[in-house]
Amino acid sequence: MLLYLAFITATLTVLVQCHDCKDYDLSASDQSLVDMMKHYLHTSRKEECPPGGKSSTSGVTYVRWGKKGCPNGVDMIYTGQVGGNYYSNKGGCVNYLCLPNDPENGDALSSDNGQLYGTEYETAGSHKPSGMKDMRQKEVPCAVCHQRKRSVLLMIPARKTCYKGWTSEYSGYLLTDHKTYSSKEYLCVDKNAEPLDNKTGNEDGALLYGISAKCGSLRCPPYKDATDVRCVVCTK
Repeated sequence: MLLYLAFITATLTVLVQCHDCKDYDLSASDQSLVDMMKHYLHTSRKEECPPGGKSSTSGVTYVRWGKKGCPNGVDMIYTGQVGGNYYSNKGGCVNYLCLPNDPENGDALSSDNGQLYGTEYETAGSHKPSGMKDMRQKEVPCAVCHQRKRSVLLMIPARKTCYKGWTSEYSGYLLTDHKTYSSKEYLCVDKNAEPLDNKTGNEDGALLYGISAKCGSLRCPPYKDATDVRCVVCTK
């Protein structure tokens, strides 16, 4: 490939030098070579510059739990509310979902297998992490975010800052359902979490409680017993 480019460059140099020669005409083979070089340069520039100057779609996506929007400088794909399985259901899904506020609803289904509910905060009293507001029985918002400038995403539990070389997207607290209810995943909920709206009501559904560390099989130190658990979402 390098030899090919060197040959083309040398040939073009000769052609340019002869441009001022009297009565000089390009031969068919010379013209063909010039056309080939033009095509090569054109296609190379197209690969380097996306059509219309649009940015690449590379990057990482993540859910910002507990907030309606994304951090400054990060694109929001959509905003919505957190959903999940009913807190007392013994089977079915264990994960929480970020449900968009503009759903495309399905058709009627005569089934008693209801598993998609809204999610409520139960962050009050002993179940409230020290740095969060009391939002008991308020619904939980979320936002799906696209960070174009990064390529790797990592949620680190039990940390409020990222390790060296990583950038923090947001930090918060690990929340999940109560230990006496059905199992759920851990969510890293923003430390400045907000309610979905001003409505308050004990509608249940999926629930989110603060959790604490328990020493024993969890070594203390470095951990500390009966403390809320921080988390941070990092990109690189």
